[in-house]
Amino acid sequence: MFRVPLCMAVALTLTLVVGCSAPGGSATSGDGSFAQESPSPAGGAAPAGRAGAADVTQAARDATVAENARAGDPRWRLREPGAEHEIEGFADRVSVLPGEDFRLYVSTTADHYTARAFRMGWYGGAGARQVWKSGELPGRRQAPPRTVTATRTVTAAHWRPGPEVDTSDWPEGTYLIRLDAATGGRRYVPLTVRSASTRGRLVIVNAVTTWQAYNDWGGRSLYKGPGGFADRSRAVSFDRPYDTSGARLFLDMERDAVALAERDGLPLAYVTDVELDRDPHVLDGARGLVSLGHDEYWSDRMRRTVEAARDHGTNIAFLGANAVYWRIRFAATPLGPGRLVVCHKDAAEDPTTTLWRESGRPESSLTGPMYDCYPSESAYVVARPGNWIFKGTGVRRGTSFPGMAGVETDRVGAGAPRPMEVLSVSPVDCGGRTTVAHSAYYTVPSGAAVFSSGTMRWVCAMRGARCGHGVTGRAGAFVRRATGNILRAFAAGPAGRSHPADDNLESLGLAGPVLR
Repeated sequence: MFRVPLCMAVALTLTLVVGCSAPGGSATSGDGSFAQESPSPAGGAAPAGRAGAADVTQAARDATVAENARAGDPRWRLREPGAEHEIEGFADRVSVLPGEDFRLYVSTTADHYTARAFRMGWYGGAGARQVWKSGELPGRRQAPPRTVTATRTVTAAHWRPGPEVDTSDWPEGTYLIRLDAATGGRRYVPLTVRSASTRGRLVIVNAVTTWQAYNDWGGRSLYKGPGGFADRSRAVSFDRPYDTSGARLFLDMERDAVALAERDGLPLAYVTDVELDRDPHVLDGARGLVSLGHDEYWSDRMRRTVEAARDHGTNIAFLGANAVYWRIRFAATPLGPGRLVVCHKDAAEDPTTTLWRESGRPESSLTGPMYDCYPSESAYVVARPGNWIFKGTGVRRGTSFPGMAGVETDRVGAGAPRPMEVLSVSPVDCGGRTTVAHSAYYTVPSGAAVFSSGTMRWVCAMRGARCGHGVTGRAGAFVRRATGNILRAFAAGPAGRSHPADDNLESLGLAGPVLR
């Protein structure tokens, strides 16, 4: 056991440089993800008597601006990942507080390797900043994965531990630890350096339970095993690497929204959904919460934490579809508590880990729209162009964006929270079934507002044509502007007070009780 020496670390404090502003101009990110637009002011005055809270918010906003004014490093990307098992690894912690240690577990066919930590953000379009680099580390090909018979859980907890890493002077945020084998192979290990307090801030939530549910490393996930769905894992462990690049769902579903929020200089905090389960007070005083592109697996305590925050004035943005769909619970592994995600998906096996809508608490009471379709390859069609969320986008009623409604979509049904305003009505061919997809916005008596995009392709569309699926650069500009409007308003405080939902469910033939 040994500690890796710090070769590169830059301190960040909240006593910030006066006059520093968010990057401007028309630069693109290093991989062309999306073009820079001049952000609108990210402010929003605090109510009278809340000067302390306003100071906290301003300090967090200044921290985002100052951090992203630092030089980024576009070389964080994996250009040549190498062979499948040339190098791979995982961390023994899903998240750490700044200054806490974590340990890497690494397997490689190379004689030696190095590790580098990149904080993900905007950084003038570079997309990340390197905050740390290890020295040369000895390589080791670790033992094959093991499978726990009772739950078909794949684990690498038996691997020999690698270096312990000190996160002193690492700013809060989402990180990718890049493992570089001497033979050229590369893989990521994701880590969140979480915020000790979310008060006065907009909270970015990394959906690590969903990442792990879809993780096929070792041949099993919550969806399949060697024998198909029946042979799937009933519980999945964080004690193993992620498949493919090591950060597939973060890069596909989350990174572009993180870059946008950091580009706009918002007062940000970072947590994972594990913290939503572990700490019922983690969102105390938070201005808003941002659920990113695919956030499907929620425990009872996660849901109670978020619903309580909403009912105390915390805004929520669901920037994806199919959120809060599967009900899970956490359990311990040999490497620590809360590192096992349990979801049997079969009431005969375990009635507590099935669909939320089967528990008598459908996801729609939180999300508004609820999961309806897979697969969808449809156009997104604007229905309420005058809504404040679409300000500055130039859309009209009926404006459509090809490919944006997919690959999973949500719709509003009877019993949805009210007042609710449906913002888009997108005709969908769902494998031969005719349906619709909705973006929607509702407000509650606490003043909180909840936005749901209703499409899993919302964050992907920020990349414009690089998203594929027929998504255009015009769609990218639309989504980036609309998302910026949402995040700035949600970071300013309870958005429902200044932007109450203009209920239109009756005109669409929908009905439901007003949320109390």
